[in-house]
Amino acid sequence: MSSATSLSKVLLMIIILAAVGQMTQTMYVPSMAMMAEGFLVSPALLQAVMACYLIPYGLSQFIYGPLSDRFGRKPIILVGLVIYLAGTVVTLMAPSFSVFLLGSVIQGAGIGCGGAMARTLTRDCFDGSRLHRANSLVSIGLIFSPLVAPVLGGVLSTHFGWKASYVFLLVLAAVVYLIMTLYFQETLPPENRRRDSVLKSYHHVMSNRQFQGYLISLIAIFSGISVFEAAAGVLLGSTLGLSATTVSLLFVLPLPGFMLGSWLSSVIEQKLSASKSLMIGSVVLLAGALTVFVPGYFVNVTVETLIGGAFVYFTGAGILFPAATTGAISPFPRHAGTAGAVMGGVQNMSAGLFTLLAAQMNVNNQFSLGAILLAMAIVSGVGLMLCRRKNIAPDVPVIV
Repeated sequence: MSSATSLSKVLLMIIILAAVGQMTQTMYVPSMAMMAEGFLVSPALLQAVMACYLIPYGLSQFIYGPLSDRFGRKPIILVGLVIYLAGTVVTLMAPSFSVFLLGSVIQGAGIGCGGAMARTLTRDCFDGSRLHRANSLVSIGLIFSPLVAPVLGGVLSTHFGWKASYVFLLVLAAVVYLIMTLYFQETLPPENRRRDSVLKSYHHVMSNRQFQGYLISLIAIFSGISVFEAAAGVLLGSTLGLSATTVSLLFVLPLPGFMLGSWLSSVIEQKLSASKSLMIGSVVLLAGALTVFVPGYFVNVTVETLIGGAFVYFTGAGILFPAATTGAISPFPRHAGTAGAVMGGVQNMSAGLFTLLAAQMNVNNQFSLGAILLAMAIVSGVGLMLCRRKNIAPDVPVIV
């Protein structure tokens, strides 16, 4: 992509693509009780929907990333959107809960292209402080889709039933497909495309200690967020018996914290340093986890500490995400697709596995949810400590 390409255009293309995946992850949350009744299953089993979506969402990125390094970003994006559209049709026509889960798997496998490209496209176009700023702005932009999705999902399900949310997602993905077809300009010109062995490319990326540390941190942060998103709907809707509209409004309250944190991340990096962003973000993340965990020991669920603690936790996550993402992908200008695939794939797959585990553990109280958030905050800190021992190798071509 030429240097004349504006930051705003790049960010817009990233955001509208990733918004499809973000909205799919959270839009159904206010409808969980309604969906459980319709499929005749326990509300706790609805947490498996997010796991069945996130695991293929993560796995597919391992395929999309190297393929995009070889064939370019645009064809990979379009193929992924077509797969997602097919999965959404399956969810709408599903006669049983098991078929619905299959549709969620196909959706995740398709829109994984957006997860991989959200990290790759910024690296194609920026580096240094501009890359950190771009990642911060992307984080701020992306939070609007999961912010709006539960509210919209609650309104649609209340008036038209839970399937209305998936009809909306079908139309949204079709519109994004048309926009990407007509207006997206390829960010990886043919002369810069890779012909390396996929395994050697992955080894080149994964053997970097700095990348390993940041990846561990990103996995932990994102897993905590995903478990909260999966469990909050059950705690607010089934445990407290709140309405779908109330659940949707409470569910989105922590999300502005992530947006605030993303903005602060860029400010701290510019005025202090990237390392200060990581340190401050870790402290805030830990404080949020403790706010949920400690009161949860004495009572089952309180809206104030559950949502308030989540707001603080999401703020810490917002500070850490751009800083950790920039630190992880910066050493790999020649393997941006592969590095982005590893980051997106591993953290989303791990989040899906943790969410599935939480569903099997039947997380139905604030104490158990707080314990998971606290564990993830500690693991994130351990990952960042590993980054102190850097072994940054030049991103040179890998010989087949």
